[in-house]
Amino acid sequence: MKKAVWSGAIAAAIALLGSSSAFAQQTAGASIAVTAHVDAKAKLSLSLSSINWLDADPDVTSTFTSGPITVDVKARTSAGGAVTVTVLADGELVSGSDTIPVNTLAWTASGAGFAVSGNNNATAAQTLGSWTNSGNHSGSQTLSLPNLWSYKTGTYTVTLNYTLTAP
Repeated sequence: MKKAVWSGAIAAAIALLGSSSAFAQQTAGASIAVTAHVDAKAKLSLSLSSINWLDADPDVTSTFTSGPITVDVKARTSAGGAVTVTVLADGELVSGSDTIPVNTLAWTASGAGFAVSGNNNATAAQTLGSWTNSGNHSGSQTLSLPNLWSYKTGTYTVTLNYTLTAP
């Protein structure tokens, strides 16, 4: 009887060893292709949409000066792509037929990549800031205008157009 039990156990062991592939782990694979479309984008925001200087005695206030204007630039561009913000006046400061030269409307700026100072122009856009590659940039700009006795009375206006370029 012992021999029969051992013979059966050995036969079962041989059967199990012969069929070990039945107990092997099975695996399967699959994959997903992921594509992200990243296009050029540009956003420019200014903290003010208008500046209004009230009349002042030129002997007391020799220069009209704005508060700081926050300039936020967000650009997504190609590697090595140039990002530029320019300012172009739509003409001179005008009140009826009277004018004040727009190039007397000066500015100072601060922030990485921003030009330190400049004067507005109605024929050639002036660079306010420039950077290379994608990124977020923030700075401030302050406008100033001499307050002269020689100005004719009136309410003078001009529009400054800011353009962000990122190829």
